[in-house]
Amino acid sequence: MNKQIYPVEVASAGQRIDRWLGEQLKEMTRSAIQKLCEDGNVLIAQKPVSKNYKLRAGECVEVLIPDARPLDVLPQAIPIEIVYEDEDLLVVNKPKGMVVHPAPGNYEGTLVNALLYHCQGRLSSINGVIRPGIVHRIDKDTSGLLMVAKNDFAHQALAEQIKEHHFTRIYQGIVYGGFQEQEGIVDAPIGRNPDDRKKMCVTQKNSRQAITLYSVLERFRGFTNMKFQLKTGRTHQIRVHMAYRGHPLAGDAVYGPKRVITELHGQCLHAQTIGFQHPRDGRYLEFSSDPPEVYQLFLKRLRKGESL
Repeated sequence: MNKQIYPVEVASAGQRIDRWLGEQLKEMTRSAIQKLCEDGNVLIAQKPVSKNYKLRAGECVEVLIPDARPLDVLPQAIPIEIVYEDEDLLVVNKPKGMVVHPAPGNYEGTLVNALLYHCQGRLSSINGVIRPGIVHRIDKDTSGLLMVAKNDFAHQALAEQIKEHHFTRIYQGIVYGGFQEQEGIVDAPIGRNPDDRKKMCVTQKNSRQAITLYSVLERFRGFTNMKFQLKTGRTHQIRVHMAYRGHPLAGDAVYGPKRVITELHGQCLHAQTIGFQHPRDGRYLEFSSDPPEVYQLFLKRLRKGESL
């Protein structure tokens, strides 16, 4: 059983406890939090409270999270492109459409299934049985590079570099519209969308700092090919920041226009470059990959001025 304690600040007084906990436990769904309340695992002053309990300033909320039941994630002989590998880590070029780690209803065909087979189970354990080796992730429909740790020593060192922003992450993406400026920065905090917990949004409430640097690579009629550098790593950060600026990513069915370019099969976003210090010897390593074929074909159409 994992116990976590959260103090209630003055600004949060009067909120329903299940909604408030949704901002503290961002990895959990509202229904999962309500189930914790129903099972007596949410307490104030050592007494269980219901899901609709109204918070008071100065209280401390104690949350008891039951240990996750072991999940048999099976190794699968799925081809993956290894860009770099040694005894501590590997860098993988994830294809568009591949889920990174298993989730309810989707326990096969993920990158983790493929990694368990390739590494013969030699992956870090810090993120548990569902996410072995996963130090950071990219969305299902985002292609490109991500780093995987083979042991806990490497995982902790790499995670610390990400936390301290000593980790290079550069993306390419095609967005709607054009930019007057050649480069710029979006510094806008990101948090869970209060109206849809599956989405993120720019908000001042229960949010975290998010910074994205951007520059124009190539301009087209109605679209722009962009370079993005992450200074922070929030969920859906580039997608949310570009939608916030009025330039959502082409193909993005979540944050883009209702009329989606379906042939792109999701957002036109590619994790092109990652760079980091090797946890064992301190060498700086940097790797890059080209955008996938669907991205390249879209660029060719835009260069020809073809209508979409």
